[in-house]
Amino acid sequence: MAKDLGKRGRINSMEHHARWVRITHWIVTVSVLSLVFSGFVILMAHPRLYWGDAGNDLIPALVELPISRNYQHGGWDNPTPFFENAAGPISANRTYNIFNQNGWGRSLHFLAAWCLVLPGTVYLLAGIFGGHFRSHIWPRRKELAPGLVWRDVADHLRLRIPPASGGPHYGLLQKCAYSLVVFLAAPLMVLTGLAMSPAVTAALPSLLRLFGGYQSARTIHFFTFVALLLFMFVHVVMVIMSGFRRQIRAMTRGK
Repeated sequence: MAKDLGKRGRINSMEHHARWVRITHWIVTVSVLSLVFSGFVILMAHPRLYWGDAGNDLIPALVELPISRNYQHGGWDNPTPFFENAAGPISANRTYNIFNQNGWGRSLHFLAAWCLVLPGTVYLLAGIFGGHFRSHIWPRRKELAPGLVWRDVADHLRLRIPPASGGPHYGLLQKCAYSLVVFLAAPLMVLTGLAMSPAVTAALPSLLRLFGGYQSARTIHFFTFVALLLFMFVHVVMVIMSGFRRQIRAMTRGK
């Protein structure tokens, strides 16, 4: 097995990552790190997730995350109803000094999002029309045979990771993971992010209806973020295990 993997790495090392792939990869990397940092700051200010169109501290949360001092702080005066109907909207004065860094957090998040969308669009279009996805990312039909799928899963579970090829030659699980990220998770992150913008949904109300409201879009945005964070963690671990120096050299210098 080790000889076969080493031989495969020597054969595949003749082909390198295209320059446009390397450039967009590192721009997206920096933007994603900025999005993770700023998104976590935004979430710390209000660590509660809802479903539907409305959500605030006086509405029961779908999920509440213990990630800041704002978690279940309970610092409110007695609620006051707006109308005589007790089931109607209510108001209350906050008596607790909450963590709130929303201003710069949202500004950085919005800026970093454009640094993801623009090079991501370039990568997507170049990959489709240049044949990159067809040649390197999309799994071929013969690769999806149950026996081959199980063998690749078993090799990864046993940490039998092939050495880095230094080029765009990926295993079956890599191809499936990259395809899901590029064509499902990343577009879902962008669309749910846009659905939380009143300026965008005023022009495209159908986008808001697609996700069932502002708060539903925010919740989907969060769980998609968690899935992408897990992908990035596994991706970095695989880079280290398959030959960190060679992988970094291939993705920077192309050699």
